[in-house]
Amino acid sequence: MSSSEHATERKVVFEEKMKHLEEKLQQMGSLVEDSIARCIDALKNQGLDLAREVIKGDDIIDDLEQEIEEKCLEVIATQQPMAKDLRRVATLFKMVNDLERMGDYATSIAKITLRIADEPLIKPLVDIPRMAVLSQKMVKHSLDAYVREDVELAVAVGRDDDQVDKLFGQIFRELLTIMMENPKTITQATHLLFVGRWLERISDHATNIAEEVIFLVTGEKRNLND
Repeated sequence: MSSSEHATERKVVFEEKMKHLEEKLQQMGSLVEDSIARCIDALKNQGLDLAREVIKGDDIIDDLEQEIEEKCLEVIATQQPMAKDLRRVATLFKMVNDLERMGDYATSIAKITLRIADEPLIKPLVDIPRMAVLSQKMVKHSLDAYVREDVELAVAVGRDDDQVDKLFGQIFRELLTIMMENPKTITQATHLLFVGRWLERISDHATNIAEEVIFLVTGEKRNLND
């Protein structure tokens, strides 16, 4: 086999392995999106069984992270990718860590639901679900941007992050006012502040992925939080 034929064969094998990894990545992303939606649904409706399901489901996300990371290292070791191909593997490796952290935050929100299960909510939840919907959208778009190598979609993720930050600011001010007017609400209001903060962190991790996509495609580091 000539050197060019050998290189072609190696490229074909590399692309097959990357396709499999990207399918696993999308599976992991879908689970994270689902966890975000379900943990907020559980919080709004004080659904204890649903909250417990979210907590239990985090193990699957963790297992996928470990599987994908191991396969990424295997691809690097056996295929020895260079230049942009190496960046593709490295980017995917970083992304699964961001997704795993998002799953952890969804689990933390589910645990808040269990803690305040015996208390009526101090206010109807409006902005927190809005944050969650935006965060889910950001997760999906950041992963789609990676698969498509779509810089414009990655940049749009950064714009959505600005909206999440604004919503968290509104939540913070509103809950602070409630606590000042009625000290008995302080404990639950603090829990809800943590929920808002964790959703904001989920959006930050989605933004991290979007920034990695931009670097993958252009070779330039950009801060989408500016």
